Amino acid sequence: MRLGLRLFLGFFLIVGLAAFFVMRVFVDEVKPGVRQAMESTLVDTANALAVLAAPDLAAGRIGDGRFAAALASLRQRDPGATIWRFPQRSIEFRVTVTDARGIVVFDSEGRDLGRDNSRWNDVYRTLRGEYGARSSPETPGDGTRTVMHVAAPVLAPDDPRRLIGVLTVARPNRSIEPFIQASQREILRQGAWLIGLSALVGIGMTAWLARRIGRLNRYAQAVAAGDPVPPPPRRRDELGELGQALEDMRRKLEGKAYVEQYVQSLTHEMKSPLAAIRGAAELLQEPLPEADRQRFAGSIREQQQRLTETIDKLLALAEVEQHGWLQRREPVDLAALLGEAAAAVEPRLAGTGLSLRVEGTQAPLQVQGDAFLLRQALANLLDNAIGFSPAGGEIVLALERDEAGARVLVRDAGPGVPEYAAERVFERFYSLPRPAAPRSSGLGLPFVREVARLHGGEAWLGNRAGGGAEAGISLPL
Repeated sequence: MRLGLRLFLGFFLIVGLAAFFVMRVFVDEVKPGVRQAMESTLVDTANALAVLAAPDLAAGRIGDGRFAAALASLRQRDPGATIWRFPQRSIEFRVTVTDARGIVVFDSEGRDLGRDNSRWNDVYRTLRGEYGARSSPETPGDGTRTVMHVAAPVLAPDDPRRLIGVLTVARPNRSIEPFIQASQREILRQGAWLIGLSALVGIGMTAWLARRIGRLNRYAQAVAAGDPVPPPPRRRDELGELGQALEDMRRKLEGKAYVEQYVQSLTHEMKSPLAAIRGAAELLQEPLPEADRQRFAGSIREQQQRLTETIDKLLALAEVEQHGWLQRREPVDLAALLGEAAAAVEPRLAGTGLSLRVEGTQAPLQVQGDAFLLRQALANLLDNAIGFSPAGGEIVLALERDEAGARVLVRDAGPGVPEYAAERVFERFYSLPRPAAPRSSGLGLPFVREVARLHGGEAWLGNRAGGGAEAGISLPL
């Protein structure tokens, strides 16, 4: 319950803060947005009236001509309009016209005739061929109530390039305040609904998450106490995957699958060598010719070596399998590593008639990893190649680079991998008979695969087109 409450409070806090700031931005943007729309309308109005006023201003009758009469008639009109529930019963803009010097020669309200407006931004900028507009207090000294002024040039009818005056349209910003306030109230109302709906969704999601997480928590506590409980039901989501991961972790911690598999496999693998040792030892207790005695003693040594190799490789494999990541990372020069691996197998090659050719080590190629594990993996690949190569054959140890990273390859001229064994070569304790050597422990290739996995790469073994086998590992650079 406490977890559910914390989840709900966290969800509500996040959604509430997000909704608050979003509404704050929208509310704050309403006023400038509406004023920008009004300014755009005033630009159109000013330019239209400037064209209509040009003939009277050029003829010197701007104060008593057709333009003045039309504006006087316009101010008497009742629009009879209702805009978004707000009635408009009068024309609310004011028109002033100045001459080319900025002196007011016409005012639709008749107040500022003869005044020098050339210093005002709307007239000043328009006289210089720029866009002129300003916002000034409706009452001097009162900055809360302002009037927007937008100007347009009045051009001579006979010469459109000659400026003869400036027409300014002014409208109080208070005329649009009702629309601004209504928009802000609507945003706040809709925002309140949004927060309420988000809270309901949050309650539902919190209850669902709390129930699922509580189930996982009870399961984890039961596992920690050693109680036999079934795992949570599998679901195709993150919590379902978490439950499955907990079940997998429980199985691994108990060690059932791991221990059973290794004990059974190891027991199976040890039966044959132990039976051979026991049989040879029993025969050695009887009087035997020297040749037979030497043969049975050699068999005991051979089986002892096989058991020792199996145990050593099993321990090495178990060590790398228990790590989910590399315990040590350092720059590893793969070219130098191949040279060391080739030098290490030279004594063994000398007694088999095999030759080893190293390719692709001219340029240094580095990866981040564990040099010791990589060296052991190469030794296992070379051991396989030597065991399956015919006398006098050639083994190739190659280093290649591609788009994905580096590839270390070991090629031999042996019989290759039988089709029935292609899918099993990386299984523990699975091995194939070698032409001139005893069967291996079957743990070398699984070790190579685990080393490749720890380095973020992969291992493979397959047949070459021209005969023989190719094994290798890929490593990201």
